[in-house]
Amino acid sequence: MLVLSRKKNESIVINNDITIVVVEIRGDKVRLGVEAPKEVPVHRREVYDAIQRNEPAGPNSKATERPEAGPAASA
Repeated sequence: MLVLSRKKNESIVINNDITIVVVEIRGDKVRLGVEAPKEVPVHRREVYDAIQRNEPAGPNSKATERPEAGPAASA
């Protein structure tokens, strides 16, 4: 596993077309923005695990976690 340190508004790039941006740091929580091509599925781990088990992830979960307003949208 590669471990990196990043500050707010800093990012990492994966495979030339996926960018992970540190959007906000508040206490022990970090908000990340993910910019990826539409054909690349992006899920929180618990949603991914539920999909792999073919189970619904819960009443507030979506199949893909892409807000229409983009990575800076409020959650």
